[in-house]
Amino acid sequence: MNTFSSSAFVATDTPARYISRLCKHFAHKIPVSFDDARGRIEFNAGLATLKAENHGLRLQVESASNDDLQRLQDVVASHFERFAWQEALTLDWQPA
Repeated sequence: MNTFSSSAFVATDTPARYISRLCKHFAHKIPVSFDDARGRIEFNAGLATLKAENHGLRLQVESASNDDLQRLQDVVASHFERFAWQEALTLDWQPA
């Protein structure tokens, strides 16, 4: 089975805050696990992972189809950008 994936990196001093906010938001509807260093969000269409790195946050999405991958990118980006409005952060997805 082919897997499509992409990732985005955002420079931020508070990656744990975004991991927590995104995971808590989605935890009301779908399976989620997270701590200060990483998060995992299990969508019907695929998987999103978040990882704190030096100087920022790495977000990755993977899915079985390119269409689902695009949807996951849109959903994760729109929620992330809403939570990150104070820092005016946006996601630039790259093939992983």
